[in-house]
Amino acid sequence: MSRATESESAGIVSWPEEERPRERLLSLGAHSLTDAQLVAILLRVGIPGKDAIECGRELIERFGSLQAMMSAPLSAWDGIKGIGNAKTAQLIAAFELGRRAALPAKREEIDFRATQQAAHYFAARLRGLSEEHFRVAFLNRKGRLLEDVLLAEGTVDSVHPPVRSIVARALITNASALIAAHNHPSGVAEPSEPDKILTRDLIAACHPIGIKILDHVIVGEVGHFSFADTGLLYELCMYTLAPIPETT
Repeated sequence: MSRATESESAGIVSWPEEERPRERLLSLGAHSLTDAQLVAILLRVGIPGKDAIECGRELIERFGSLQAMMSAPLSAWDGIKGIGNAKTAQLIAAFELGRRAALPAKREEIDFRATQQAAHYFAARLRGLSEEHFRVAFLNRKGRLLEDVLLAEGTVDSVHPPVRSIVARALITNASALIAAHNHPSGVAEPSEPDKILTRDLIAACHPIGIKILDHVIVGEVGHFSFADTGLLYELCMYTLAPIPETT
């Protein structure tokens, strides 16, 4: 019987051990496997007529690249033959673990003492996503992270959360300061007019209750934009908090 026929009847289990992805990983290390082989380990089994490696290869081709597959929205997995809820959950969980592995080991050890630290942190969180995500890092007086919250996700036009939601979360966490961040899936890390308006409104809402807005970071495909580093945050603060001239 040829290996092609064997794979159709018995799957990868019928292959020589040294060619099976799981056994190869355990003997030679994960670096020895192709992308499709690694995906196959997560899938565990294929579908009639296709082994798990073929399914893994077709998945990568369907999305265009491994990176695109990792950042695809949940809706993109609907209707893929042989990929039910269980396999979808396994794959997305593995991708998210890889993303989180790029973050500091312990949240309580994360300090934002400089704008570049915040930019690097949010780049690991947001870069490569196919939809816009809006996150806020709530900090104590020493700049230590209390909580990092995803407050909105979706299209560019709808991603901004209500300012009251951000303020409410800040009060719940007893935060003294916060840093807002979102990504631009288009790849251009430049603030839009709605981005500026949201930042201005956030300053106006948080200043009276003693919560500082330290930055608003926009993550692009390559670089990032910092409202603080560019001086735009200072300009918005001066505009928003300037005293209203008295009328005669």
